[in-house]
Amino acid sequence: MVDFSGWMLPVNYGSQIQEHVAVRSNVGAFDVSHMTIIDIGGINAFSFLQKLVANDVAKLAEWQALYGALLNERGGVIDDLIVYRQPAGYRCVVNSSTREKVLAWFAAHQLPDMTIDEQALSMIAVQGPKAFACVGEVLGIDTADLKPFHAMLDRHDNMIGRTGYTGEDGVEVMLPDEEAVVLWRKLVEWGVSPAGLGARDTLRLEAGLNLYGQDLDEDTSPLASNIGWTIAWQPETRDFIGREAIEAERITPKYQLTGLLLEDKGILRHGQTVVTEHGEGLITSGTFSPTMQCSIALARIPAAAAGDCQVDIRGKLKKVRIVKPPFVRNGRIRIDRK
Repeated sequence: MVDFSGWMLPVNYGSQIQEHVAVRSNVGAFDVSHMTIIDIGGINAFSFLQKLVANDVAKLAEWQALYGALLNERGGVIDDLIVYRQPAGYRCVVNSSTREKVLAWFAAHQLPDMTIDEQALSMIAVQGPKAFACVGEVLGIDTADLKPFHAMLDRHDNMIGRTGYTGEDGVEVMLPDEEAVVLWRKLVEWGVSPAGLGARDTLRLEAGLNLYGQDLDEDTSPLASNIGWTIAWQPETRDFIGREAIEAERITPKYQLTGLLLEDKGILRHGQTVVTEHGEGLITSGTFSPTMQCSIALARIPAAAAGDCQVDIRGKLKKVRIVKPPFVRNGRIRIDRK
């Protein structure tokens, strides 16, 4: 168990590799109750989110979700989040490490006739190719019509979102603490493998998904963080916070966040220097991939860099190849390792 933004969370339940493989090939469960769940309500909830979220919540139908970012005035990322549209408002799921600053940011920009309510709920993520069969059977509900980035309610009005952080299919269930304990035990009885922070990190990195505080931060724009696709530039009249700061970067980007594949011996790690023909960059996340059986990384490097480059590993330059993530998605390796 380790401290994670004030929460005690398991690194693993026995074997990180086995937990990783279970999610890729079968089904695993993560206790992600450290995530912050905030409901936004009232007649100005929509206007509030249109101002603060770089993506466009106007695109959301009822029970639909989107991934986006909260930007500061400089265009840096305060946090990345998922926004669900509910019948009477919106639900935002943000990171635990950013809880206090996001709540303060929301309060500073709150509009009249709206509410901001943090929810005391647990959240369990069930991920893997058998996740849907498992959840449907354990909860006694029909999940057949639940589309990706949509949500539904179970028989007890708990929200189930078809979202996740592993690159596999699955759901995230938000429910009261006492019900979460019961659900967890039922999942284990069904045959689900509990999985900890270690497997969560290797799975998300294989899927090319960012970790806030490493791949995303307040000093770096979404355009230099491989989430430029979440910015809704239309309509031009929507003046979301940070828009002006990143519009110039949109025309002439200086950096890109992309994937690296090690073609030499060693392990890619956070903080290592990347040497390209167009200048230096930095590895933001790196690990050994259990699925690919080689070392992979996300790195922020000059926008013009492509092809082969090098990484400084303990004073020695090792050959790496610049690739476009994800490395693995839905159990399939997406990048040729040769």
